[in-house]
Amino acid sequence: MIVRIAILLLCAGGLYASAFMFRKSLRARHGEIAGPTVVKTPRAHVIAGIPNSAFGLAYYAALAVATPFLHVAPLFWCAFAGALGAAAFSLYLAYSLLFVTRMSCPYCWSSHAINWSLVLLLWLARPQ
Repeated sequence: MIVRIAILLLCAGGLYASAFMFRKSLRARHGEIAGPTVVKTPRAHVIAGIPNSAFGLAYYAALAVATPFLHVAPLFWCAFAGALGAAAFSLYLAYSLLFVTRMSCPYCWSSHAINWSLVLLLWLARPQ
C-alpha cells in the first residue's frame, strides 16, 4: 500500500513537471519566451515534433490510473514496460542535457529522477 501511494505521489510530481514544461513549450512556440531554453531545442520534440512533455503528461496520468490495479499481472507488466521505456528515454535526455544542450533544467532533472524511481517502485509493487 505504501509503495502504491509513493507511485501516485511521484506521478503527481511528474504531472506537475510535465504540465509546466508543456506550457513553456507552447509559450516558446508562440514566441513568448526570449533567449535560449531547453524547450526550443530539437531534443525537446524527439518524436514527430510533439513536445516530450506531452508524452510525460499521458504517461504519468496513465500510470496513476493503473496503480490501483497493479496486482493484475498483465496490467502490471504493461505499466512496468512503460516505466522502463520512460526511464530509458530519460537516460537519453539526461545525456543530452549534460553533453549536448548543456542547459540547466530543474524540471527535466526532476522528471528524470521520478522516472528512474518509478521503475524501482513498480518492481517493488509487482504481483507475487
